[in-house]
Amino acid sequence: MYIERKIESQLKYLAAHFPVVIVTGARQTGKTTLIKETIGSQENVNYVTLDYPRIRDLAKTDPELFLQQYQPPVIIDEIQYAPELLPYIKIQVDDNRIPGQYFLTGSQMFRMMKNVSESLAGRVGLLSLFGLSRSEIYTTPEVPFLPSNVHIEKNKETITTVFDRIFRGSMPQLVIDSGLSPEAYFNAYMQTYIERDIRDLLEVKNESKFLRFVSCATTRTGQELNLSDIGRDVGINHKTADNWLSILVNSGLVCLIQPFSGNTIKRIVKRPKLYFMDTGLACYLSLWNDPRVLEQSAMAGAMFETYVVSEIVKQYANAGLDIRSRLTYYRDNNGKEIDLIIIDNGRLFPVEIKKSADPGKEALRNFGVMKSLSDNIGTGAVICLSSQQYPLDANNIVLPVGML
Repeated sequence: MYIERKIESQLKYLAAHFPVVIVTGARQTGKTTLIKETIGSQENVNYVTLDYPRIRDLAKTDPELFLQQYQPPVIIDEIQYAPELLPYIKIQVDDNRIPGQYFLTGSQMFRMMKNVSESLAGRVGLLSLFGLSRSEIYTTPEVPFLPSNVHIEKNKETITTVFDRIFRGSMPQLVIDSGLSPEAYFNAYMQTYIERDIRDLLEVKNESKFLRFVSCATTRTGQELNLSDIGRDVGINHKTADNWLSILVNSGLVCLIQPFSGNTIKRIVKRPKLYFMDTGLACYLSLWNDPRVLEQSAMAGAMFETYVVSEIVKQYANAGLDIRSRLTYYRDNNGKEIDLIIIDNGRLFPVEIKKSADPGKEALRNFGVMKSLSDNIGTGAVICLSSQQYPLDANNIVLPVGML
């Protein structure tokens, strides 16, 4: 069963304008299926995966012969196993700049992106694919979220249905197979991730400490990132912690939202906030096995915020937009924080995220700092568990999470 992906139109657009298209993302988010369904169904498109050792060895030791055997248009799966191919692909596309020749997928870009930027600059279109968005699961329209957009209820969400979705996550297989338990799925998922990415590809020496690092990071989802604290808890130095964080980011498992930096106010904190992109994986790694218990726990607010932010990130990624320049947050040394600030055409849209059905005007208490950040402030929003949309005041609205 194939669930139509909102990013398909962006894939087709890039294929019409670039000779090389790379789709990156975490394992099992559907990268190969996306390209096969969108591009592979066309006539004369070849497919090869570097999962097979013999084929991988050929790609690494004789890239020129490999590309002779697998002629464009071609889908090359798991390109991270043979970055040696990239300079030879550059030679091929420089000789023939026809769009849509090479479609590459990669689930671990940690070692590869330098080669991509050096070898394929100006020749490659990049897309990031995450798990299924709410709009993909419920087959509803999707546009990048802005509080000022006209919002239509897509799917009624109660706290029970929201935390069921948080607990299960957004991996396509778990969405399609309702009988598959998240624990069984993510246990196998992490085994594959450790064996194929962490051990074989990145050669992380201490796997047990790496797993502890991932688990410690999970308990801090939705929080300001403090690598020193995580490193101390795990027993690793700051350099190792920073390296391992880069692995999580480049694996597509984690997203970092940077602090707002569009002004000269020195009291703003400089550390990013950390979010796991699949709440099901976050629940598994932090040892939650019952959504009802999670719903009542001290971690419920952070998981709800992680769910909301990950959905917004997916919407922007599915539209081919760079979240780094559009999604930020605010926190100052006085403890004033705004969960998310969305930047669109120079206008700032403040967003607060509350696990509440009736947040009230108290949720807007920190929005006053927006005046010190810009003169161009858009509609603010409180995304919550309310049953309906309504104005909190002349400039800010309450939005049910079902309207994302």
